[in-house]
Amino acid sequence: MTFEEIKNDPGKISGDLRLRILGLYHKANAGHIGCSLSCIDLMIAVLFLNKSEDDTFILSKGHAAAALYVCLNVLGEITDEELDTFYLDGTTLPAHPAPQQYKGIPFATGSLGHGLPIATGIAHAAKIGGEDSYSFALLSDGETNEGTTWEAAHYAIQNGLDNLFMIVDRNGLQGFGSTDQVLGVTASVEKWRAIGFETVEVDGHDIQSVSRVINELKARKNGLPKAIIANTVKGKGVSYMENKLEWHYLPMNKDQYEQATLEVKERYLNELTNA
Repeated sequence: MTFEEIKNDPGKISGDLRLRILGLYHKANAGHIGCSLSCIDLMIAVLFLNKSEDDTFILSKGHAAAALYVCLNVLGEITDEELDTFYLDGTTLPAHPAPQQYKGIPFATGSLGHGLPIATGIAHAAKIGGEDSYSFALLSDGETNEGTTWEAAHYAIQNGLDNLFMIVDRNGLQGFGSTDQVLGVTASVEKWRAIGFETVEVDGHDIQSVSRVINELKARKNGLPKAIIANTVKGKGVSYMENKLEWHYLPMNKDQYEQATLEVKERYLNELTNA
């Protein structure tokens, strides 16, 4: 799809990429499906609609690697043949992103709490070098529990990194429970605004709204790093996965896979099929 086609009909690319994600996980008999479905719309807004050649994107929540892989496949950086090796022995596309294989994957991620520090360093280097570029980091909401995240945040504030974008996939669930029960809601608009980030809350599944917010924040050269708190649904698009903690981990059986693909086609692609 072209830029204009994606901009005018984001639902189609969202549905197409969800089907690719489901196909990868089913073939690999692997988990982390729910977290990939919760953040794919955010990746579309950044990678397809806002990221320039000079910008950097860090998927800090590396367990959603399949979502990144399918995006890079559509963008032409990962071939169909390479994508078909997902999770296999010797692959360049393991369960968490590995570095030094693709330009769109500059660092290994998945050990949570490192994406924002890396993106912050890149943003500061761009400032020092006088570059007109942006550094994006996509975090999970549970990842805002990490001390390294807050250390990087204070560094970004102190150094006026208004070219840094922290995008939080706030689906309300993390490893073993809801985020409000683990360490409290550390991905709140109030907390990030209070420490000095220019902070906006948005529907993380409304691709056009996310893209518009990014563009508006880019225009504000005010010395404040940017935080987009995106409200999302774990497992978005598949009814039996939505807001269910177990789909952070579980693989799909054949019947579940068929139901999931049917639902995505009906919800996003208007392809009505007899079950």
